[in-house]
Amino acid sequence: MTGTIDQGFQADTTTTRSAETPTAKKPETARTPPTDTAPENPDATALGGAGRPLPLGDSGHQGDFGETFIRALAAAANLDALRADRDRAGVDWTLRYPAAHGRRGFPLIDVQVKSWSDPRGNDAAWRYPLEVKNYNWLAGRDYLVPRFLFLVVVPRQAAAWTDISAERLMLRHAAYWACFHDVLPLPGRNRSSTYTVRVPRANLLDIRALHGLFGDEFRELLAR
Repeated sequence: MTGTIDQGFQADTTTTRSAETPTAKKPETARTPPTDTAPENPDATALGGAGRPLPLGDSGHQGDFGETFIRALAAAANLDALRADRDRAGVDWTLRYPAAHGRRGFPLIDVQVKSWSDPRGNDAAWRYPLEVKNYNWLAGRDYLVPRFLFLVVVPRQAAAWTDISAERLMLRHAAYWACFHDVLPLPGRNRSSTYTVRVPRANLLDIRALHGLFGDEFRELLAR
């Protein structure tokens, strides 16, 4: 409890004072003892020092979020996620199944990740404009390891990519997969031009679907 401190001072009761009569001191206000309670405005100290909020949606921010989205899915699915030191083959993540799956032990898949905040298509499929060079890194059967496109659809506003509370961390919106080993590459096309690919909306990427991509049927596509 705050208030004033009683100094034990008694006022002079005489009606007149001489010049030598000392003047009474006013009682001092007590200092509030320090407490461990939070400040009334928690935002005032949330950043600490001279910290300032970072801008959202800057260069590479959306792409980084899309890859982290896939990395979180892989962790939830108990898969090993491997990354090359340099991106020279159109592969963002190599995922490994840490056990036998089908007729193979410890199978791998290669993944190219794209994030998209302007989704277009219909109820059956997304229609994504993929650069020809990226498409050619996915199409055809001339690979040792199956390759997939993972398309992460995100909100337009970066502030809506996550929803966080004490009970959960939600990542928006969802990821979808597509495989192009049964179609041919596009030789002779401008590498920087785009080619619209179809990504079925039924190919929602969850833990069960992610495990299914390590099945024999995708490796057999490469053996034909």
